[in-house]
Amino acid sequence: MKRVLAIFAKTPLPGRVKTRLSPPLSPRQAAELYRCMLLDIVERAAALPTDIVIFHEGSAEFFEKAAPGAVLVRQCTGGLGVRLEHAFQELSSRGYGPRVVIGTDSPDLPLAFIEEGFRRLEQGSEAVFGPAEDGGYYLVGVSGGYGTLFRDIPWSSEKVLEASLRQAAASGLAAALLPSWHDVDSYEDLLRPNLLETSSGAPRTRAFIAELGLAAPLAANAV
Repeated sequence: MKRVLAIFAKTPLPGRVKTRLSPPLSPRQAAELYRCMLLDIVERAAALPTDIVIFHEGSAEFFEKAAPGAVLVRQCTGGLGVRLEHAFQELSSRGYGPRVVIGTDSPDLPLAFIEEGFRRLEQGSEAVFGPAEDGGYYLVGVSGGYGTLFRDIPWSSEKVLEASLRQAAASGLAAALLPSWHDVDSYEDLLRPNLLETSSGAPRTRAFIAELGLAAPLAANAV
């Protein structure tokens, strides 16, 4: 069955995105960082052999320009678990089999990890998670039903992946894990050396972090 990659995203408005980075960043700077991360993800995802659907919050106008080749679907209201269920139901109703969802917090996420997620689903896994270093996950995918995969999860905590794996087991879903990766959620995350490497695949994010004047302390930390 045909595969699809869904991206959860918000319109990059000051005070609405990357609020954990304000301070030290101003709300406008945090919004610009988010915009750069989002555009990096969208551009890189376009190289994958899969349909792209963006589940967005806010006006669709920004996304019509930022991702002209993607299908746009407005996120439903409710918590993250409810919105994930809605997204997977919507994608299933559109005839997709392997369905993978990512966010915008990992602009340098290797495309090979996403490809591996699809491969696992196509070869027998019923759920797949990409573990994030903070205890959550940067990617989640299913090949069919999802049971209670998104119920009773302590979202925004270090227990998200642990609880999700328990729910997968309780739902009778064979789950696979991808290599771990990192999110950009805090000031410390901006100082991660490989994020500024030219090979990171996130040129807008890299350039904006450099403009913030973080390149010098980052280099010092790398010595």
